[in-house]
Amino acid sequence: MGLEVPLPKWASDPCIMGIDEAGRGPVLGPMVYGCLYCALSYQKTLSSLNFADSKTLKEEKREELFENLKADESIGWAVDVIDPRELSAKMLQKNKINLNEISHNSAMGLVSRVLNMGVLLTEVFVDTVGDPEKYRIRLSERFPSIKFVVAKKADSLYPVVSGASIVAKVTRDRALRDWVLDETAENMHRNFGSGYPGDPETKSWLEDHQHSVFGFPTLVRFSWGTCTPYFKNNVEVLWESDKTDEDGSSTRSGKRQLKLSNVGFTGLKRKSEEIESSGKGRCKFFQARKLEQLSHF
Repeated sequence: MGLEVPLPKWASDPCIMGIDEAGRGPVLGPMVYGCLYCALSYQKTLSSLNFADSKTLKEEKREELFENLKADESIGWAVDVIDPRELSAKMLQKNKINLNEISHNSAMGLVSRVLNMGVLLTEVFVDTVGDPEKYRIRLSERFPSIKFVVAKKADSLYPVVSGASIVAKVTRDRALRDWVLDETAENMHRNFGSGYPGDPETKSWLEDHQHSVFGFPTLVRFSWGTCTPYFKNNVEVLWESDKTDEDGSSTRSGKRQLKLSNVGFTGLKRKSEEIESSGKGRCKFFQARKLEQLSHF
């Protein structure tokens, strides 16, 4: 049952929910949080549906189980798909948000969403991110009416979390399989493997799809340390800030030179033919392509 289906009668009885994620480690694609919920009275039946930690199942079996749980009117489910661009932006912004914080916020967002639908959640099982007890306290303070069980390997201990792991994993797999590359450069292909940093096919794809100025396609999580070695040949990007910075600092001309440093460009030797600036501070990369700054659109 997806979220667009009217709330079933059993949702007003005490319900349990499991939460798990897929795609925390890969350098490519979204991270997906999934949840599965049902009436407390359905718990024994749930145990007989052969849900298991999605990592222990073959893709065909995961797909089959996902279709089964979608067709089961006694089960509800939801997902939060976190785009790689969002992960990179949050992890690289001035006030950084780390992956654990992003994960906690996603899980709490799913609890809020299901509660707001009118489901009477009384117990929620969560596969931990970070210290289980600290996480449990945080969840309990946010949602005092719910009993939380936070555990390592919860996806193999509790069928309701196993179901959530299947929801998350199949959703991520499909998102990667159907991913449309925004970029239009020549010779781009989709043979990116699993997306995990150790996968030779993923490494080869990253090598083939790096750009000396723009880095990588938006499928890539720029914030991953995996990306840093690939930036060794990239140009250092400098630009002029026309307005005085928020902290009031500026050069005597009223302009301030800024540097793109958060994705591994800092401290690298500059390719003089590409970034040597003219007297106006214009980068040759932009001059050669007749790119001008616009103030009116």
